[in-house]
Parts: sequence; structure tokens; C-alpha cells
Amino acid sequence: MIRWAWAFLDRPTQRFDDCATFWSTITGTQLSPRRGANDEFLTLLPDPALFAAAGAKMQSVTGLGGVHIDFDVDDIAAAVRIALDLGADLVANHPDYAVLRSPSGQMFCFTPSGRAKGQPAPAVSAPDGTLTRLDQVCLDIGAADHEAESHFWTILTGWDHQQGRLPEFSRLRAKNQLPLQLLLQRLGVDRPTSAHIDLSSSDIHATAAWHESLGATRIQNHEHWIVMSDPADATYCITSRDPSGV
Repeated sequence: MIRWAWAFLDRPTQRFDDCATFWSTITGTQLSPRRGANDEFLTLLPDPALFAAAGAKMQSVTGLGGVHIDFDVDDIAAAVRIALDLGADLVANHPDYAVLRSPSGQMFCFTPSGRAKGQPAPAVSAPDGTLTRLDQVCLDIGAADHEAESHFWTILTGWDHQQGRLPEFSRLRAKNQLPLQLLLQRLGVDRPTSAHIDLSSSDIHATAAWHESLGATRIQNHEHWIVMSDPADATYCITSRDPSGV
């Protein structure tokens, strides 16, 4: 069973500090002390007064970076066996965590459970009062791989699979309360699976304008979401989902 899920933002070393400041600001969090052999990791910490557990981390990387997911589990070896049986590849097996790749290319990790305690952080208020929350990791899946990749993530997580309003979207939501859910998006092209962050907002245009003032770039407007890029040119979306988590 997955005890906790983390959105992990991998950002290029040369732009990491700017990205850390940006994501800390828009999520209403504080930056933890840096850790790791090269000070490459940090956690986005909610306000202690909220008594909420963190749900997002960042990693400084070479190259362009991206997004991956960490799943906290009780038995890493057992979780790895299940993932391999479902068609995943083992990338690295460390004493206290395992790095894997889904059948069509998305990186994820199994990590020890017990470190995250409390309720997921609530929505945060922007300076104008608009509410936002980092609540989804969207898996962008090539058309030819969509059925098999969706099946992989559904069985791996054991989460409830729900069809979205549009045929190209479906959602995986945990039965226990976790800080994020997975959105499965079928692309119109064939390419390896990748991931991006979705933030829900009570006013997507106001949120986009605020993010632009902090260094983000608006890429494309849609009726119910806006595609953005952060200070490292990494794509993310602002969606009209209810930021209260309903």
C-alpha cells in the first residue's frame, strides 16, 4: 500500500535557486535546508501553523530536468517486484530507495514510509486572495502506449480510476487522503511518457498573472486550464479544479 506520494520537481542546477524561490512562493511553503551529497535536495514545507505534511520536493539535476513521483511504501523490495511484474524497469536499487521506469518511460521511486505525517496541506492564498493548491501530477502518455500505461499505473497504485470530462483524460485518486493524485492524459502523438505539475485555482487567469509577475511564462490558454512554464522553462498547468480538493 502507498502510504504517501510526493511530487518531485527536478530542475537544472544553473536555474535551481530561481525555481526553488518560485515554487516556494506559489505554493506558500518554506524551503527546507538543502541535503544530499551535493546539496541537491530540498523539501517545500507548509506553514507549521497548518499542522500539514509536505507533499513536494525538489532536486537539482544536470540536463533539462522534469517531474517524477516518489511513493512511500512499507516494503520497498515487495513494491519493486510488483512493478517489475507489471513491466517496469529497475534503474537503480539503493539500500533505502529504488528508482524505476514505467513501461513507456516515466521515472518514479519507491521510498520508505513513515516520514510524512499529518494531513495534506490546504490551498494557499495569493496576494489577491485567489486560492491555489498543487494537487496533481499529470502523466502525458503517447497515444499508442496509453491503454497499457494507464493499466500499469492503475494496478501499481491500487487507486480508484475515474474517467474525466474529456475522453483523453482520466484520474487516479487514492482511497486514503494523500497530497496529490494522478491525471492520465492521452496525447495525440506517440512519444515516451513524461510528467508535469498541475495546480488547481479558484481563478486561473488571476493565478497565471501572478505567476507571470514572479518569472513564469504563459504558453497557451484553454477554457479550463492554462499552460505555463516556470523559470527553468519547465511546463506546468493551472487548472480550474476546486483547490479545496473536492
